[in-house]
Amino acid sequence: MRIDRRDFIASCFAALNAGTAFAQTWGAQPRKPGRVDFHHHFLPPRHIEKILAQRESGQPPAWSPARSLEEMDKNGIATSISSLVQPGVWFGEIEASRSMARDCNEYGARMVADHPGRFGFFAAIPLPDIEGSFREIEYALGTLKADGIGLMTSFDSKYLGDPAFAPVFDELNRRKAVVFTHPTQPQCCTGLVKGVTVSTIEYATDSTRTIASLLFSGTAERCPDIRFVFSHGGGTVPFLVGRFETLAATSKEVRIPNGTTIPQLRKFYYEIAQANHAGALAALLKLVPVSQVLFGSDYPLRPASEAVAGVSNYEFSDAERRAVERENAVRLLSRLKA
Repeated sequence: MRIDRRDFIASCFAALNAGTAFAQTWGAQPRKPGRVDFHHHFLPPRHIEKILAQRESGQPPAWSPARSLEEMDKNGIATSISSLVQPGVWFGEIEASRSMARDCNEYGARMVADHPGRFGFFAAIPLPDIEGSFREIEYALGTLKADGIGLMTSFDSKYLGDPAFAPVFDELNRRKAVVFTHPTQPQCCTGLVKGVTVSTIEYATDSTRTIASLLFSGTAERCPDIRFVFSHGGGTVPFLVGRFETLAATSKEVRIPNGTTIPQLRKFYYEIAQANHAGALAALLKLVPVSQVLFGSDYPLRPASEAVAGVSNYEFSDAERRAVERENAVRLLSRLKA
């Protein structure tokens, strides 16, 4: 698989500049107990080397655990639950992807151990390799004590509700796992609008595609004990829910309980990185209760101050703001209570 170099550079460099003006407002001063960041990337060296080998040039943002901690301390973030950047660990070769998943997951576990209380991590699995994914789920959740599993929105053009992935989701359901989903570059939709990068439109749209896949395939209904967390406020779902409802009520090809997607959508969790401005928050909160909304920054691709400012400036009550910034995360990951 070859990743578009221009899109990678845009998402890793231009995004930082794009958030600068908005990020001038630093929001509330750090409070104790601090925020929990559910969308915070870590960049293991071997993973970045592999990504860069897929393109002609370009470098990702400078990152290290120390840089993350500095950013967290500036913005009142007590703990960050870290995950890999797109495209994850699947590069088209089974053994190489298994090895990459193991290397990245052990890196994440070491980072957690080296900085007690400051980090958690979502483990990568080498989908679409089912056998390798089972092995890594067992190792990551059983031995490394990962906080959950981190998935991309699609793997080899298959979205998460694809029947090929059903055994993996059944296992995650058995384990009552938290599953964090991050968008990646869709193979269908690159270069559609001249001068507009894939990340500008398609990343949020890809989150919507995989949510639709999970709903209309029956995966979400079949796996009620998975705690799904979707990036960027669920992408464009709040704007398309009316169309989802029409399909659920009228389609003869898909079966949705009671002909409505809304109860399931209200069970999912949504972190608000890059969906922290007033319009996005208002749309999301018309669809789901505050209890399902999590703080997220997308650091180092965006400054954490952007998310802090968005949540601080929105018309939340004090109790609602505490829920978004920390309490919902503690309810989802009980180890954070300590």
